[in-house]
Amino acid sequence: MTATARIFQPARTAMQQGRAKTKSWVLEWEPSEARRAEPLMGWIGSGDTRRQVQLRFDSKEEAIAYAEGRNISYVVREPKQRLPKVKSYSDNFRW
Repeated sequence: MTATARIFQPARTAMQQGRAKTKSWVLEWEPSEARRAEPLMGWIGSGDTRRQVQLRFDSKEEAIAYAEGRNISYVVREPKQRLPKVKSYSDNFRW
């Protein structure tokens, strides 16, 4: 069974204002089985241990070279271009 991976550039979290941790590229494996509720405690889990692994690379080309070197099929998801809105503090009080 061949593993399928996705290569993407992570978005910033809701708790971030800056662009920290968004310049690297991440390779993570697609889930091979669905998650299920454990009957005793009700926790959600699965037997897919590859889901826990995330590899970080400095560039998209490095992530692709890693996947091709290990015969991992992959999908590259390009990041959306952000369009910053230029505002000033006085815009908060404009009618």
